[in-house]
Amino acid sequence: MDDPSDAELAATYRPILEAEQVDLSDQTAQSAASRGIVELDQQAVGRLSRMDAIQGQAMQKGLEARRGARHRAIAAALARIDEGEFGFCEECGDFIGHGRLGVDACATRCVGCAR
Repeated sequence: MDDPSDAELAATYRPILEAEQVDLSDQTAQSAASRGIVELDQQAVGRLSRMDAIQGQAMQKGLEARRGARHRAIAAALARIDEGEFGFCEECGDFIGHGRLGVDACATRCVGCAR
């Protein structure tokens, strides 16, 4: 089977990557308050509620860090599309495959090289 053209890959995967990028930005905006400073006012919030809020804040900060990493991976994939390098293994140069790209359009290695 012939490898797909750069135009075919761009037409297939650019919309997927851009939609995920928008979704991640929306999630970041929606969770901004959850990552904010936890008030330490004893009169307004009890100790256990404050501990729960601090734990929730830490979890949201961790999620935001993962979203940031994913944003960078998507930006790199979009750059590879622009450069005509998208969809090909960075190690062996073979086509990664639609199955693998369908699972993660940011993949940079074929299944064989990823092992």
